Amino acid sequence: MTRTWSRTSRVIAGTATALAVLTACGGGGDDTASKPNGPVTITFWGWAKGSKDVVDAFNASHTDIQVKFEEIPSGTAGGYAKISNAVKAGNAPDLVSIEYSSLPEFVSSGALQDIGDQFTEADRAKLLPQSVELTTLGGKSWAVPFDAAPQAFFYRKDLFAKYKVQVPTTWDAFKKAAEQVKKADAKARIATFFPDDPTTFEAMAWQAGAQWFKAENDTWKIDTTDPATAEVTAYWQGLLDADLVHKDASFSPEWVGSLKNGTTVGYLGASWGAGVLKGNVPEMGGKWAVAPVPTWDGKPASGMLGGTSFAVTKDSRQKAAAVTFAEWMSTTEAGIKARIASGTSSAFPAAAGLRPVAKKAFDASFYGGQDIYTLFEAAGASINPNWSWGPTTGTTNTAIKDRFGKIAKGGPSIADAVKAGHDATVAELTKRGLKVEG
Repeated sequence: MTRTWSRTSRVIAGTATALAVLTACGGGGDDTASKPNGPVTITFWGWAKGSKDVVDAFNASHTDIQVKFEEIPSGTAGGYAKISNAVKAGNAPDLVSIEYSSLPEFVSSGALQDIGDQFTEADRAKLLPQSVELTTLGGKSWAVPFDAAPQAFFYRKDLFAKYKVQVPTTWDAFKKAAEQVKKADAKARIATFFPDDPTTFEAMAWQAGAQWFKAENDTWKIDTTDPATAEVTAYWQGLLDADLVHKDASFSPEWVGSLKNGTTVGYLGASWGAGVLKGNVPEMGGKWAVAPVPTWDGKPASGMLGGTSFAVTKDSRQKAAAVTFAEWMSTTEAGIKARIASGTSSAFPAAAGLRPVAKKAFDASFYGGQDIYTLFEAAGASINPNWSWGPTTGTTNTAIKDRFGKIAKGGPSIADAVKAGHDATVAELTKRGLKVEG
C-alpha cells in the first residue's frame, strides 16, 4: 500500500501542472446563502438507480438540509452535456454525479470546486484507496467517492452445467469455454462485445496493466500501444473474428432478449452489474451466478468499470451542505440501505465499513443466495492502482466508440479504434494548449 500512495503522490504532482487550470478552478463555496429560519436547500442531479429513494430518505431524516433531486440521463447519454451547459450558463445544481473517468475533464474545465476543507483526510482514510486516488488531482480533493466498480463475470450456472463448461479463471480458459458454448449451441455465446461502450474494453486494458494517461511534470504522456493494451486488443479481435462473442449494444433490447432466451450465457461487467442483471431479467432468479473476472495469469486482478463520485459545482454557495449530503449517501448505513431498498440497485461501497451493510440489504436470492459481496471484496482489493484518467475522456471514448461500431472481419479493427482514440486525445490536448507526448 505504501508503494501505491508513493506512486500516486508522484502522479498527483505531475497532474497538478499538466492540467494547468486547477488553480483557476473553484470559487463558490460560500455558504452564506443559508436560510436563517429554515433548512438549507441544495439541488442534486444524478441518474443512478435508487437515487430518488436516497434523497427521500435523507429529507425525511434531516431538518437542517433538504435536497431537491432531478434525474438526468446517464453521463455519456447526455447527462454530462447537461451538467456542462448548466455550469456555463451559471445555473448548475449544487451537487452532481460524475463517474471517475470523467472527473478530470470536469476539473480541468473549471466546473468544480475543491472540497478538501469539508471532505477531510480522516474521511478519505475510510475509503478504498483506489477510489480516493481517482478523485484526487493536483493534491486536491474534488469529489466524494461513492462506490468502487471492480470487474466481475456473471454467468448462467444452469447452462454452464448443461454444456459441461468450467467457469474460466484465465483468459485462455475463457476462449476455450467460449468455443465449448458455441459448440453446444450454435446460437449461444459466452459473452458480448459492446460496441457502444469503450469503458468495458478500457477496464480490460486497465486490468492487464495498461497506463494510457500519465502526467509527468508539465506534460501529458499518452500511450495506447503498450504491450498490455496490445495483448487485450489482439485477444478481443480474435474472439470477434472467430465469432465467439456476440456484438450488441450494452443493455439494448437485443442484449436483454439474448439473456432471456439463453443465447447469451455470460456478462463481463462490474459489481454494480449485480443489480442491473437482476433488474433486467428478474424472472431468471436462481439461474445466474457470479465469478471473479478471468485474468491473464490466474492471479486476482481487476480494472474498474465505471464507479461514481459526487462533486460540488464551482458556483454552489452551499458547499458544506452539499458535501454533508454526499457523505451521507456514501458513508452511512442509512444512505446505503436507502439506495438498495428498491431491489434493483446494488452497490459496492468505497467505504469498507459499509460493505456488510450493503451485503445484508441486497437480496441475493437472484444469485441463489451466493455471497457475492465477499467476491466483490476480493475483486476490489485487486484493482490495479496504476491507472489514471486523462482530462479528455469524452473525446477519447467518442473516437473509440465511433470505430467500435464499424468493426468487421477483414475491415476496421479494435486496433484501429484504439489508435483513433489515441490520435483524437493527442489532438484535443494540443488544442487546449497542453503539452503532450504520444
